[in-house]
Amino acid sequence: MTETMPDYPFSREKALEPPQEWAELQERCPVAHIRLPSGDTAQLLTRYEDVRSVLADPQFRRGGEGAARISTTEDGGIFARNSNSRVREGEGHLRWRRLLNKSFTIRKMETWRPRVQQMADELVDDLVKSGSPANLSAQLGLPLPVRVICALVGAPSEDQDKFAHWSQVMLTLTRYTQEEVRQTYEEFGAYVSALVEEKRANPGDDLLSELTQISDSEDGRLSHEELITTVMALLLAGHETTSNMIAIMTAMLLAEPERYQAVIDDPELIPGTVEEVLRLDTTLSVIGFPRVATEDTELSGTVVPAGGTVIPCRPAANRDPRKFDDPERFDPRRENAAQHLSFGVGSHYCLGQPLARLELQVVLGTLTRRLPTLRLRDGADELRLRTGLLSGGLQDVWVAW
Repeated sequence: MTETMPDYPFSREKALEPPQEWAELQERCPVAHIRLPSGDTAQLLTRYEDVRSVLADPQFRRGGEGAARISTTEDGGIFARNSNSRVREGEGHLRWRRLLNKSFTIRKMETWRPRVQQMADELVDDLVKSGSPANLSAQLGLPLPVRVICALVGAPSEDQDKFAHWSQVMLTLTRYTQEEVRQTYEEFGAYVSALVEEKRANPGDDLLSELTQISDSEDGRLSHEELITTVMALLLAGHETTSNMIAIMTAMLLAEPERYQAVIDDPELIPGTVEEVLRLDTTLSVIGFPRVATEDTELSGTVVPAGGTVIPCRPAANRDPRKFDDPERFDPRRENAAQHLSFGVGSHYCLGQPLARLELQVVLGTLTRRLPTLRLRDGADELRLRTGLLSGGLQDVWVAW
């Protein structure tokens, strides 16, 4: 069986199209054995109900000791590390979420819309001034989420190149060595620790100042270690995925120009278009969040043994015809589009999803309003995937107008 076990992630011919294996496995083998880049094996889940149930079931823990290693580094990748174990599972995770939830409510994030809009307008101003063609990934995709999360957390946005580098190394699959990973955690941890001390001395109107006060309160609800881990996670997740998603969204819409034109003609389609982009994207989640079964569990007629690692493939689940009618069709008016699993589900549902959705909506509204003739410079077939990282996405997306 080992000789015929497929390597994962699967290869694909076109960057924006899913690998054909997802649909094939979804029909004939929804719980399939695969080999990861580390050489370890796991079981890949491709059906919506299986993926959703595993993501929501506390009997499946997130990585940690005994999990299949994902990356080629000695520590097995970011999901195998134990540095944030106290805020990753069980009561510790629920306590951590309760402390942060109030900072990421939809209502709270909506108060940021004017500020995000101003940042987007400034960046598009610069994009237009630089002239056509332009690298949308570098000139809008990266700087906008970095500016937003830095303003929210209270970190200097001029350090965006550091965040981008640290994020890539921490999310390595095959690209970086264990020594580079070790050095990155050391540098990033020292940076955040210094930032925390600065906020303790000079608190401001930002999330880090607020978290520092929680950490220093008498009941000790957030330890210093947890605070450092939290800020690192916010700076990492707060820009990496959204940066890539801005480029992916633009490419997906311009690859089929009628999608972009539909939003120009009817801006009311912006929220639905964003949801369909999130549902149909196949590039961002290269492997996803592994889960380890704590007891024997049956999924689609197959028993996952206790201690076994499963890979819930959210992009495949988002195209499951059992959940979504005509799933390959892009429909900004799809009624259940927001039931996609791109942000996860249950107690690990993405904390920052209201902010990510807001940023994508603002970017789409700004581009369609100000650059109605926007197009891909080189065509969809020339788009290339980012490789070697857990967060995939596209390499530079060049646009013209």
